[in-house]
Amino acid sequence: MMMPAAIYDWSGFYVGINGGYGESNWSDTNLQNGSGGTIGGQFGYRWQASNWVFGLEAQGNWADFSKDNGYGSKWSVESFGLLTGQAGYAWNNVLLYVKGGAAVVDNKYPGASETVWGGTVGAGLEVGFAPNWSAGIEYNHIFLDRSDTLLGNQDIDMALVRLNYKFGGPVVARY
Repeated sequence: MMMPAAIYDWSGFYVGINGGYGESNWSDTNLQNGSGGTIGGQFGYRWQASNWVFGLEAQGNWADFSKDNGYGSKWSVESFGLLTGQAGYAWNNVLLYVKGGAAVVDNKYPGASETVWGGTVGAGLEVGFAPNWSAGIEYNHIFLDRSDTLLGNQDIDMALVRLNYKFGGPVVARY
């Protein structure tokens, strides 16, 4: 009698936390580019077909990508949100994926603040390390086309560490 091989199943709803480091840059070099920490959470759903994994995810983070010019004025990214689709390839409990979609960023300037919409692309590596638990690393690039303002375009790069809990069974027996 042949024993089934345990294959990690990435399908299902998940929720998690993340934290990391980011840097915000404006195309107008007179502006204060900023960097700092971020923390937040995500939730989503993934479908697995053979080794291919597809998903949708929403993420929200508080951030402090800031720079103080020393004269009491501070430029900062206060928060951001991402709504993305994912496509990846799984080797049992290891998932390599790319993602892309919409981004929204809350910027704060001396005496003003604004919310700006744009896009995002990213990539990640996630490992299922225990039943229903996975941890990973992720890179995201946010691009905000601001050509209609005097501030120029804004780009944000960030590296995140993620921890997710997936609802449902962690493995599927296959012969």
